[in-house]
Amino acid sequence: MRKLQYFLMTLAALIMATPAFAQTGEGGGAASLVPIGAGIGMAIAAGLCGLGQGKATASATEALARNPGARAGIQLLLVLGLAFIESLTLFTLVIIFLKVK
Repeated sequence: MRKLQYFLMTLAALIMATPAFAQTGEGGGAASLVPIGAGIGMAIAAGLCGLGQGKATASATEALARNPGARAGIQLLLVLGLAFIESLTLFTLVIIFLKVK
């Protein structure tokens, strides 16, 4: 928990320091950092969606083991939930394609 707190504090400090890079005149400074930021954003989105999908699958498997008679309902909600989780990553990818030129 302490490592996560340090990570988030460092991330917040880096986000607050971004306007310092935006003061360049010819577009050579901050504009070159946009693809790097987009890649980091996509990596975070994909990683967290992967964790969410793993947790959803584990919960559905556990629910199925406890109540095999509810298979149809559990499977329907699992597929729907996984589609929603995956759509978050796809939305992030679309936003990145729109932002990075």
